[in-house]
Amino acid sequence: MEFTDLKTKAIGMYDEFIQHADSRTDNWMLMSSPLPQTIIITAYIYFVTSLGPRLMENRKAFDLKNVLVVYNFGVVALSVYMCYEYVMSGWGTGYTFRCDPVDYSNSPQALRMAATCWLYYFSKFIEMLDTVFFVLRKKNSQVTFLHVYHHSIMPFTWWFGVRFAAGGQGTFHAMLNCIVHVIMYTYYGLSALGPAYQKFLWWKKYLTTIQLIQFVIVTTHIFQYFFMKDCPYQFPIFVYIIGLYGLVFLFLFLNFWYHAYTKGKRLPKVLQNQRWAHHSNGVINGNTNSMQHDKDD
Repeated sequence: MEFTDLKTKAIGMYDEFIQHADSRTDNWMLMSSPLPQTIIITAYIYFVTSLGPRLMENRKAFDLKNVLVVYNFGVVALSVYMCYEYVMSGWGTGYTFRCDPVDYSNSPQALRMAATCWLYYFSKFIEMLDTVFFVLRKKNSQVTFLHVYHHSIMPFTWWFGVRFAAGGQGTFHAMLNCIVHVIMYTYYGLSALGPAYQKFLWWKKYLTTIQLIQFVIVTTHIFQYFFMKDCPYQFPIFVYIIGLYGLVFLFLFLNFWYHAYTKGKRLPKVLQNQRWAHHSNGVINGNTNSMQHDKDD
């Protein structure tokens, strides 16, 4: 009886909660409830941390060079398109970069923004393939907490963003993230082309710098809300979520930076060779295989 009562209360709370959702997204793919995405994310975590490595343990690593080239440049193209859509649906056509409420109307521009938000949400599931490819290529050292956490939390939180606030100031970090991904996945695509291109990819270290700058900008932008006297942004809870997201990932990427580059564990081959030449005692032992498809995001 107690379980039944608890279940009834939970259903009632959910029904009340979902009443505030954006009706425009009611019938969109994966938007009916958070359950489908929760199943996908759970399956992803289980595969990349447990099932996948066990299946690959006694198997030869897959050669996915051509797949990686197509995949990475495909994500670049998708990111460019989303950047364009974010600019045309608000950030370049009227948004102030300060207090920008969500437009819940059915105007072409408002619907365009909502559709772009959904596409960004869906792209997070596509990017889960990053980790799947690591597992299939037996690059298990790349399946870090930072990597899996990032790819899990983004789609989960963005379901709520699309369902309740598909537009306004809460989408700035998505547009900025698309810009960063154009740069990052271009690097990964070039790296996937093979050793002939690696000498031109000395700027790997700066990918993490770009990430750090991204989180600083995101946090600065969203925290403006607390210094505005009157900002009618409809869901302030997302201000806290985005601000916390920016701070948490800023800390995690700073930690990554320290261990990967200050200690020299993930320097590109070009810089590894330079440092090796200046340290004849051989104390620097970078991972020479980490350059190709070593994804910080």
